[in-house]
Amino acid sequence: MRLNTDRIEKLLQDGVRDTVYPGAVWAVGDADGTYASGAVGLLDPTRPDEPMRPDTVFDVASLTKILAVWSSIGTLVEDGKLPLDAPLGSFWREVEGYPLADVTAHHLLTHTAGVPLRASLKALYGTDSQDIRDGVLHEALHRPPGEAVEYTDRAALILGYLVEHLFDQPLDKVAASRVWEPLGMTETRFGPLPPRVKARCAPTELDEVTGEHLKGIPHDFSARLLGGVCGIAGAFSVLDDVVRFLRYLLAPATAAEKPGFGTGWVEESLQIHTGGLAPPRGLFWHPAPGCSPMDDVWVHYGFTGTGMWVSPKQSRWAVLLANKLYYTREREPLTALRNSYRTLAFLPG
Repeated sequence: MRLNTDRIEKLLQDGVRDTVYPGAVWAVGDADGTYASGAVGLLDPTRPDEPMRPDTVFDVASLTKILAVWSSIGTLVEDGKLPLDAPLGSFWREVEGYPLADVTAHHLLTHTAGVPLRASLKALYGTDSQDIRDGVLHEALHRPPGEAVEYTDRAALILGYLVEHLFDQPLDKVAASRVWEPLGMTETRFGPLPPRVKARCAPTELDEVTGEHLKGIPHDFSARLLGGVCGIAGAFSVLDDVVRFLRYLLAPATAAEKPGFGTGWVEESLQIHTGGLAPPRGLFWHPAPGCSPMDDVWVHYGFTGTGMWVSPKQSRWAVLLANKLYYTREREPLTALRNSYRTLAFLPG
């Protein structure tokens, strides 16, 4: 494959120049390996002698939903332990008799469950983790299931709880044993990070309490409230581990030959499951903006500035990890750059 790496490097260097992010790492490849990769900018703008490196550790934010929750759900589905279309109340005692009982895992994976949109867990349920869990699993729905596509972090939080229920283990233990360790993702873990790993972690947003940028601690308040581990966010990873994960998605093997979820789960997830509702959604993945269904490019983003794309049709993947949250919570500065990067990665020339 011919890839215009010069244009990619210029695009990403321009992002550093325009203070979209302090630095970024990237890679593009297929099931067999990496076509090209690189690193631009600085780990921390206040330390000009410390460049961004391929082994920089990133708070991957909502990529946690894919790396931990979606993948763990996939192992349950392929093991026959989770029927996607069964009402949760039919097999999960914690939600029996509550509004969530009529919701399915399929509703949650497509963001059509009708669960509440953004709201502070602490304000609603306090700081005790069991009170939060009970509150989330017993709350009223925002609208009837299947009525509309509305992205909400609550879907991932509930699915994370479901994973814990069905495995009878914490989410971090499930993700590590069923996904990360079998794939050789040795540097992917939930935070907070130990000091030796924290030292090479890209800082994110400014903590108004300490006056310092968060480093090795999840930026997401819900994840911090829950001790660093939840379905919404909280995972940290490095470029090489995300590459291993994306290569695995494209590897031509059956579920029996794979250590966790298999080809069937990937194929099922990377297709439209929302019918005529908009925006279209797969199972936790969605079509890349600006791409037609014929392009078959699927994406998931993280609020800190991370993103990964995969196209089974083109047998290609791409990843971009950045710490844009160091500068701003505004989404727009990174949106155009991400779209341009995706174009260069999947439509080279």
